[in-house]
Amino acid sequence: MIERSPGRDPETSEADLSAAARTPTDEAALAARLERLGGTLEARRAAEEAENAKARPAGFAQATKIASEFVAGVIVGGGLGWVIDRALGTTPWALIVFVLLGFAAGVLNVLRAEGVVAGAGTRLREAGKNSGSASGRSDEGPGPTA
Repeated sequence: MIERSPGRDPETSEADLSAAARTPTDEAALAARLERLGGTLEARRAAEEAENAKARPAGFAQATKIASEFVAGVIVGGGLGWVIDRALGTTPWALIVFVLLGFAAGVLNVLRAEGVVAGAGTRLREAGKNSGSASGRSDEGPGPTA
């Protein structure tokens, strides 16, 4: 005769019982891992949102600075041209020339602010170093006299 334990089906094998016994703990472990993953994702999202919030004003400030440098160059050029036209009586010509010069100065300021073009002092120092090393002379001595 087959012995029956209470709560046990005789047709269920030991492998089925161990799988059934593992299922609730596996589900609990899976749920815990899923909860930790959700917490980690929320923390990363919050960190990214905070970083983006910090980057927006900095980017906007940079854009405002660049735009104001460009506009200031054009306005100063136009103002100088207008003053020269009033003083000399060359009605549109100085204004046209100085607005174009102001436009060029504004573009140069924008390129310098973005680091595309080096400042004049930096270019002169680099040119001095390169010419001194190419000719074998040192920049420390007195320059040529005429």
